[in-house]
Amino acid sequence: MTVIRRGSDLEIDDEAKEIVRDIGTAINESVESSTKVAEAIERLREAGYEMELTLRLEIGLRPHVEDDREAPLDLTAEDVQILQRMKIRIDSEEEK
Repeated sequence: MTVIRRGSDLEIDDEAKEIVRDIGTAINESVESSTKVAEAIERLREAGYEMELTLRLEIGLRPHVEDDREAPLDLTAEDVQILQRMKIRIDSEEEK
């Protein structure tokens, strides 16, 4: 398994691969066992529709740095737009 990070590949060890698989399995099981999801699907069926649900899970990894300094946050214009739509403000270094 190779995890892609912006600009290069990051090779991860077998233990990390297993943990990433566990995370995916846990998320999948959570969705499958959710009564809210089941109820919404049932309401859709009652309305005369069948549903096919496909979820795409992307897990981004980066090496953990044992440094208390803040790492620079490299955001694209699209990242900033999404955060703004979520009402999350990002203070740039120029504003500080």
